[in-house]
Amino acid sequence: MRQRLLHTVEDIGAFKRSVLRWAQRFEEIVWLDSNGHQNSYTSFDALLAVDGLTAISTDYHNAFEDLKAYQSQVNDWIFGYLSYDLKNDVEALESENFDGLEFPELYFFQPKKIIQIQGSQVEFVYLDMVADEMQSDFESISQNDFEENIGLKKEQPSIKMRIFKDEYFNQVSLILDHIHQGDIYEVNFCQEFYCEGFDMIPLPVYERLNAISRPPFATFMKFFGNYVLCASPERFLRKVGTKIVSQPIKGTAARSLDPKKDAELKRHLEKDQKERSENVMIVDLVRNDLSKTALKGSVQVEELCKVYSFAQVHQMISTVCCEVKRDENPVDTLKNCFPMGSMTGAPKVSAMQIIEALESFKRGVYSGAVGYFTPKGDFDFNVVIRSILYNSSKKYLSYAVGSAITAMSNPEKEYLECLLKAKAMRQVLEEV
Repeated sequence: MRQRLLHTVEDIGAFKRSVLRWAQRFEEIVWLDSNGHQNSYTSFDALLAVDGLTAISTDYHNAFEDLKAYQSQVNDWIFGYLSYDLKNDVEALESENFDGLEFPELYFFQPKKIIQIQGSQVEFVYLDMVADEMQSDFESISQNDFEENIGLKKEQPSIKMRIFKDEYFNQVSLILDHIHQGDIYEVNFCQEFYCEGFDMIPLPVYERLNAISRPPFATFMKFFGNYVLCASPERFLRKVGTKIVSQPIKGTAARSLDPKKDAELKRHLEKDQKERSENVMIVDLVRNDLSKTALKGSVQVEELCKVYSFAQVHQMISTVCCEVKRDENPVDTLKNCFPMGSMTGAPKVSAMQIIEALESFKRGVYSGAVGYFTPKGDFDFNVVIRSILYNSSKKYLSYAVGSAITAMSNPEKEYLECLLKAKAMRQVLEEV
């Protein structure tokens, strides 16, 4: 069904830049870039899928069953996203908040063309119907022999806040009331920043966003004028054979150019009881989610609250793994863990109910997941955070930020953390 062609490329950085520009001609694009991060669960340096042959696009009603049928029938590589609001297919929940983007709640496509990059090796994996284009595509990308329709920035964005400080403080106060009453332990509370009537050229924005932090789960996704520009540091869930891996993040500290101060900031994060308690609560939630399909006794915490350093921040990451039956359906595995606990809180259902009641916008793809399934039923999905979402037909741009609210939270500090994250996103949009 697919043919392969392998090439060795000397300047892989230039090739990556060129291949993403070459891809802009297609209506369906998923670009996944690990930005040189390597660990025991890294699958590739970069992966590109373009030009859909088949696709599924749906709302949340029966979404996971529809995806299960599509994935089984296609029996091939499929790429796409799960929006946060698929929670309504998993539990008896609803999403009634304002939705400026109006993306489908689930979208996947079967690409005609896949390009995998690992080290200096570039492998073209094309469906038979387009296999005769592999060599010419490689030459076109290598020689930049194609027309770039990227365009120029046309205007500065006029970014607005969906809620303001007084309302944010009021909502956090209500969350803390729920925590003190014992309804929940933690809620990831988010707010939206948006721009209406904005004519944006997405690729330069993504390149700037990615260049700032070089995260391990960066994504450029385009489907028929809708865009997901993502600089995520977090993996949601990966399946390889019978092994499932989840790597939730809770706990963040800034970096410093001074090596001594930077090391001090890292040590402080490692010992921060608030950050560790947030992380441990989510690890417990992930263990519970995985246990729904895991083989008995196989759920293990490989790493707990380990601090990793990225370009802009130190992050506290845990790694939770399990084994599943060989015939376990991969879509069922995803459904049982969705949405990811790091973006909801604990207990999960109560946290999602409070999120719906107190947030001012429909999350959509934000805090959902982008990724892929292989023909063998393996998969890998990120967590859509630190992302800019854009509907080019509506000219509506959105990015959301949030933080985990616990009994130890200081509302002023949580608000300042959100503004700091929002400032970085605004700069990306204004500086391109």
